[in-house]
Amino acid sequence: MGSFLESPPLVRPDQHHNRDRLRIGYLSADFHDHATAHLLVGVLEAHKRERYEIYGYSYGPSRSDSYRQRIVAGCDFFQDLFFCPDDESARKIAEDNIDILIDLKGYTHLARPGIMVMRPAPILINWLGYPGTMGHSRVADYLIGDATVSPPHHAGHFSETLALLPHCYQPNDRNRALVTGMTRQDVGLPEKAFVFCCFNQSYKMGPECFDHWCRLLQGVPEGILWLLAGPPGTSRNLLREADLRGIDSRRIIFAPTLPLEQHLGRLALADLALDTFPVTSHTSGSDALWAGVPMITKMGNSFASRVAASLLHAVGLPELVTESWDSYFELALNLAQDTNRYQSIRRQLAANRLTHPLFDTERFTRDLEKLYERIWQDLGHGKKEMIIL
Repeated sequence: MGSFLESPPLVRPDQHHNRDRLRIGYLSADFHDHATAHLLVGVLEAHKRERYEIYGYSYGPSRSDSYRQRIVAGCDFFQDLFFCPDDESARKIAEDNIDILIDLKGYTHLARPGIMVMRPAPILINWLGYPGTMGHSRVADYLIGDATVSPPHHAGHFSETLALLPHCYQPNDRNRALVTGMTRQDVGLPEKAFVFCCFNQSYKMGPECFDHWCRLLQGVPEGILWLLAGPPGTSRNLLREADLRGIDSRRIIFAPTLPLEQHLGRLALADLALDTFPVTSHTSGSDALWAGVPMITKMGNSFASRVAASLLHAVGLPELVTESWDSYFELALNLAQDTNRYQSIRRQLAANRLTHPLFDTERFTRDLEKLYERIWQDLGHGKKEMIIL
């Protein structure tokens, strides 16, 4: 990527077409059954085609699953760049005269930031896949966030100009199905236990986080902890750590990976989702809330430590956001012990799921399009300022 930083951009940063339909390009390696696709696909399908021409650029593996099919169908044009090197990929994108190119990967697995560095469009945006700054203005002009994950007073920590959506930066597909009728017996859970769950990847579970989870199990004798089975050795390591903290290994249950619809169906069997820190829940947080399971989080100062807080604000449950481990622990303990308060929160979530912004895909897409329009207008006026919808 370093040599590309020194090369002239493929497209002038002041290039501003005047046409009826803005050309929006989405660039990713995750256009298949992947967390990013789970979030994004509804937006692609909801874009107003009379105003936006949607281009999908994939440099990841080609997989013929239902998400790949929906994404291809949700684009006016779709191109597979898996076998194209960065410079050739960037030139192909530039030849399509894209107006705004959105990078959905950042610095995550399989990312190819070299494509963005060559600047194949006049406007480059960092969004969704990477919860943080790209660190160099050559790689992205704007970062799409919201007032929780990237508040205006944090602007100095980003190389990008902030473009803030009004509710939550993370989209959701309102058409995701939930398998119904699953029982706790079906998934190996005790029928009468209070089930704390966390389906985040195991790398997010630090010692301090696990300390407080084990404290909760000590404070809730009928409680169990339901975790996602991770890579080989992960379960064994976690059980060993639980034993060191005085927790019977039988009170921690590991869930195998399931197809998304079945996973969402079993999630509804949990009582309370426990967030990790400092990397909080992203797609997994939306999964829990969509399944009707309240989630508590501890909010920090970084983008990654504020995502779950953004989700909770957008679904109308800010009271589940805490700012210290003590308040996190006390809230979780209280919800596990106070049946009336817990049931009130659960009813509130059930009522809010389809009335608040978090899971309103159509509303989110209209807001995103307004953001694109503001960015494009600013380019035409020769300015680049923070945008707050």
